[in-house]
Amino acid sequence: MDFVTKLPKTETGQDTIWVIVDRLTKSAHFLPMREDDSMEKLTRQYLKEIVLRHGVPVSIISDHDSRDSQLTGLEIIHETIEKIIQIKNRIQAARNRQKSYIDVRRKPLEFQVGDKVMLKVSSWKRVIRFGKWGKLNPRYIGPFKIIAKVGIVSYRLELPEQLSRVHSTFHVSNLKKCMSDETLAIPLNEIQIDDKLHFIKEHVEIMDREVKHLKQSRIPIVKVR
Repeated sequence: MDFVTKLPKTETGQDTIWVIVDRLTKSAHFLPMREDDSMEKLTRQYLKEIVLRHGVPVSIISDHDSRDSQLTGLEIIHETIEKIIQIKNRIQAARNRQKSYIDVRRKPLEFQVGDKVMLKVSSWKRVIRFGKWGKLNPRYIGPFKIIAKVGIVSYRLELPEQLSRVHSTFHVSNLKKCMSDETLAIPLNEIQIDDKLHFIKEHVEIMDREVKHLKQSRIPIVKVR
C-alpha cells in the first residue's frame, strides 16, 4: 500500500489516493480519501473495500514516508482484526440466542417401552411398496409397539409378518408418536365405497324409535346401527 498525497481537492474535500495492490492477483484498488481522515474512517473503508474481497492480509508492505509513519501497516492490521473480532462476536452471540430459543421450544424425542409409534417409510420406497405406488405411497405406517430401547437413540419395534424383510431396530428420527385412539380406528378393508367414492352404508338393525313433537308436525326418528 502507498499514499498519493497533495493532490488538488475534489468538491468533497478529498486530496489523497490510497493505493492498495494485492500481491497475489496484482489487482489494484485506488481509494479516494482525505489526508486528515481518522483511523476509524480508514479502518471502515479498508474493511469494506479490501477485506471483503481479499480477506485479512498476512502482511502489509508500504513505504516509510511521513504519512506511513502516522498510519503504519501494523496499525491497519490491528484495527482491522479488532473490528472483525467484534463482528464475529456479535454474530456468534446472535446465533447462541437463536439456538437457545430453538432448544427451549424443541421437544425431546424420546419414547418408552410399550408406546405406540408411527414409522417413517419414505426412505424405503425403493425397497418395499406399502400397498401404494408413486406419490400415493404413505409417509408413515403403523402404529407399532416399542418392545425395547437399543442404545440412546434407537428403538426396536414389533413388526408384522409382511415387514419381515425389514430390520426391527430404528433410529428415533424415523419414529413419530402415535396420538390416535386405536379403539376408534376402522379397518380399511371393512369400508366399502361406490364408483363415485361415496361410502356404502349397510343398516344392521333398528335400535330405537321416537317421535319428535313440534308445534304443527310430528317427526319420526329412527336410530339405526
